[in-house]
Amino acid sequence: MADLRTLFRPTSVAIIGASKAEGKVGNSILKNVINSGFKGDIYPINPKETEIAGLRCYQSISQVKAELAIIVIPTSGVLAAAEECGKNGVRSLIVITAGFKETGAAGAKLERELSEICNRYSMLLVGPNCLGVMDTRTPLDASFAPKFALPGDIAFISQSGALGSAILDWSVQRGLGFSKFISLGNKAGLDETDFIEYLAGDPDTKVIICYIESITGGQRFMDVAHAASKVKPIIVFKSGTSAAGARAASSHTGSLAGNDRVYETVFKQCNVMRVKKLDDLFSLAVTFTSQPLPRGNRVAILTNAGGPGIITTDNIETSELTMAQFSDRVTKALKAGLPETANIHNPVDVIGDARADRYAYAMEHILSDENVDSMLVLLTPQKVTQPDETARALVDIRSRHPEKPVLASFMGGELVAGAVDYLEKSGIATFPFPEPAVGALDGITRYANWRKRAEEGGEEILTPPPDRQRVAAVFEAVRKDARTNLIGSEAARVAEAYGIPAAPSVLARTAEDAVSAAEKMGYPVVLKLAAPKIQHKTDLGGVKLNIKCADDVRKNFDEIISTVRAKMPDAQISGVEVQKMMPPGREMIIGMSRDPQFGPMIMFGLGGIYVNLLKDVSFRMAYKLTRRQIEDMIKETKAYTLLRGFRGEAPADIDAIVDAIARIARLTLDFPEIAELDINPVFAYEKGLSALDVKIMLAPPKETGKEEVASGVTPGSAVAQ
Repeated sequence: MADLRTLFRPTSVAIIGASKAEGKVGNSILKNVINSGFKGDIYPINPKETEIAGLRCYQSISQVKAELAIIVIPTSGVLAAAEECGKNGVRSLIVITAGFKETGAAGAKLERELSEICNRYSMLLVGPNCLGVMDTRTPLDASFAPKFALPGDIAFISQSGALGSAILDWSVQRGLGFSKFISLGNKAGLDETDFIEYLAGDPDTKVIICYIESITGGQRFMDVAHAASKVKPIIVFKSGTSAAGARAASSHTGSLAGNDRVYETVFKQCNVMRVKKLDDLFSLAVTFTSQPLPRGNRVAILTNAGGPGIITTDNIETSELTMAQFSDRVTKALKAGLPETANIHNPVDVIGDARADRYAYAMEHILSDENVDSMLVLLTPQKVTQPDETARALVDIRSRHPEKPVLASFMGGELVAGAVDYLEKSGIATFPFPEPAVGALDGITRYANWRKRAEEGGEEILTPPPDRQRVAAVFEAVRKDARTNLIGSEAARVAEAYGIPAAPSVLARTAEDAVSAAEKMGYPVVLKLAAPKIQHKTDLGGVKLNIKCADDVRKNFDEIISTVRAKMPDAQISGVEVQKMMPPGREMIIGMSRDPQFGPMIMFGLGGIYVNLLKDVSFRMAYKLTRRQIEDMIKETKAYTLLRGFRGEAPADIDAIVDAIARIARLTLDFPEIAELDINPVFAYEKGLSALDVKIMLAPPKETGKEEVASGVTPGSAVAQ
């Protein structure tokens, strides 16, 4: 892990390009460093000046000893300035200047050279093309943002400098504080993964939030995020979610696995909490900083109006939360102390004439119930409502139950403004309406549940050693044939080499070869066209089922060839594959699509011809996939209901499916040249399974291992926790 102390807590700062001119970025940064209260040495660098803002100005960085240097000069001078910084012992470098890879090929070349200089001198690099960084505890404002952040417990990483600047301005008005603010810029040096790793151990930070457009070094991000999320929450707003980002794919898995699906899967697997709205990013973060983690998902609702209570209940029912069932003790107390017209069951409605004392009575008893893990207090201003007094009662009672999260939604405007301000200053997360309050409570509850499971550990998947040489030989033969698509019998051999049970399959080039193969494996058999570039063979008449004798083998062999030749005269036909006709089972699909950053993504779901229509599928990344994650993956689908036994059917062998998914994950990690893989259908039986139709597509040679180079993962990585 990189030591970022000299970036956030340097003993001295140099501003290369400091300026006297108001409105210049070099002037803004220098003033921000000074006005933030930084206690170390500050060195303005400008060969044309002798003094700026009351500080001696130096002609060159070589005249001073600075731990942190901020470069804000024209692009043409940045490389020379960075070289000089390296030679003079600068440990961290922030390059504010734009004009690098965001401008095209020439700028990208300059950026590579900048990165090389920093690597040569072991200098940390932030940027280029960034807003800068802040640390409110040092304090240090090494940015050109218009305002310095208020101190707080939230660290904010932003890939957009403009968005970061706007949010900083908004946060000051709202009173939201940060421990650190980081503008990533072009990420030529440090990236989001480096900062998350550092912030996980930062005592000033309770929550890490990120605005991210892309992630570099995907599998390293997974390692770091998974470890960091065990320590503190990571919340991400990821932009760029449109379907336009998805690549074209020929397999079922590839067509269902768009770019955003990959990020969604990665975040889920690493317990990175993803939000879809910027407002949720901050409201959830504030909830984490102000509330304890709940022990469970049982929620109590307290309201003075039926409508908001119903709305809140509806939202809870569609989340992972549940409505708490009160103990007899608490139910009796509520019945004894509330009006006859009040609802004493969850949601508790103390009705519209409730004053602060009635709220307080109900809150005290509800929070004391061992069946309640958290509480949401709703208030609408009516004629006799006492918002301020109710807020004070809530804070007082909550102080006696500090182990339980309490959130509030005081709805209204001026009538509740003072109460809301008091609640927020007293550490009660408040929301203008119930829906975002439920969302925040759901978020901290899901995180708490994941933390519990993470502490229990995950069972590492250990599969018997596969026959890698056999797979390598198959792939070599395919490459020599100038193909990327394996025919069925080749793909079946690959599956078998990794212990995945596949229906016996033999390639026949003549009708007599087909008869010989059929008689060796035993009738009935299936005949399938062997043509690497034809995906949907059934539509062309290229599949014949339940063939029971030699004459029918000959007849159907000739019919397949002639039918396909008539429809596609130029098709490359390798022959016809003879496959053992397997007994019917429950049809599932297991597949893989490879992402250039994160590597292979595994899919499981309901198989057969309607997989793209029904889309009953679930995804996980193959990297560090555990048995528990595979089991969760299966349970997320409707197919799981069928596998457990539906309407009197015997359950299928789910352990065999878990084992097959684990073996496919290992295969796709061991061989990065596999671009896509589909097994559809997989017949699931009471005991075992059979892979009927295995499709494997290799990447063109130039793409092989692309994501492993980017992420630092080598072929042969184990599937492990």
